[in-house]
Amino acid sequence: MNTRPAGRHAWSMLGLLGVAELLGMSVWLAASAVSPELRVQWDLSASQAGWLTSAVQLGFVVGTLVAAILNLADVLPSRWYFAMGAVLAAASNAALLIVPGFGWAVVTRFLTGATLAAVYPPAMKMTATWFRDRRGLAIGVVVGALTVGKATPYLVEALGGVGFRPVILTTSAAAVLAATLIAGGYRDGPHAFARRRFSWSLVGEVVTDRKWRLTTGGYCGHMIELYACWTWLATFLAAGSLASTHPVSQQLIRLGAFAAIAIGGLACVWGGAVADQIGRARLVRGAMAVSGTAAIAMGVAWAGGYWVMLVVALVWGWFVIADSAQFSTMVTESVPPHAVGTALTLQTSIGFAISILSIQFVPWFASQMGWRWAFALLAIGPAIGFLAIGRLVSRQAEVA
Repeated sequence: MNTRPAGRHAWSMLGLLGVAELLGMSVWLAASAVSPELRVQWDLSASQAGWLTSAVQLGFVVGTLVAAILNLADVLPSRWYFAMGAVLAAASNAALLIVPGFGWAVVTRFLTGATLAAVYPPAMKMTATWFRDRRGLAIGVVVGALTVGKATPYLVEALGGVGFRPVILTTSAAAVLAATLIAGGYRDGPHAFARRRFSWSLVGEVVTDRKWRLTTGGYCGHMIELYACWTWLATFLAAGSLASTHPVSQQLIRLGAFAAIAIGGLACVWGGAVADQIGRARLVRGAMAVSGTAAIAMGVAWAGGYWVMLVVALVWGWFVIADSAQFSTMVTESVPPHAVGTALTLQTSIGFAISILSIQFVPWFASQMGWRWAFALLAIGPAIGFLAIGRLVSRQAEVA
């Protein structure tokens, strides 16, 4: 089989998309990274601090749902759709600096998520126009880049100790730069998907596809675990450090959280390359088996102190995201070409809706049982995903 990507500019376009995703998605966890400062400034509870992330998730769900119903990812030119979303996300993120309190802060985070609906799903479709045979690797690179982008606010805060204003300004500027790069440099590749007129029936066409439903079921299990892990990992490490005989500094905790999230960037590339070789379903099921085990193992590692927890967190951070891009890749390969953008958007909308529940569940469970075992029940997510993808494999075998 020919494994060379179509088009001589494919790798340069992939690099452009990767950089743009890294920069554009950096606004996602900006408020979460500086939540300790915001909690002090506005006297927030742990649950309220969680809403600084959940509001982004909710906004993204609403944004992607509207985009799916209106077929925006299949109707609008991708580069202008992306650029518009990135600029609006930057503005919404920067608005956090002028709001008077928690209520308006939640509104700005909601708008940030809603506008990022034009940044994340379209980028995967844009990547697929340049790659066919190595699509898993290519989309893995893009998802890996946005993973690092989401971790970046933790690094900025940890290295500088500069407070929340520089973090918010830096991430907003990054999103504007992402818009500029895509608007000025991106073009569709030789495998571009046909654009179509708006149709109310397109969402129905997508959801009646059994492969899409099973793939999305696997994705939903994955999402139960992923964002709860990313949102509360720094809090978990801090609580575990304080409970140990050798606590570490807040700066070290934030660096550890950054490392455990950012390592997922390499994991996405690895996962894409492996999936192209052994099959997407095998990679996905293997990654979920390890990540679910790691979620439980975090509680065991608690007894060993910060450094033992960090080692397990790095393993978890690798496998919790290594399979993420492959759910999207499977969608691009299974639904009709004219529906790819809508199918991707709808899949992410449902997955992120589910992630809101798990993000809010973790601090509640921790308040009842303590932080040590707060992540253990997240293993339910990858277990569900493992079963859904198993059904997909069985279904494909029956058809074959």
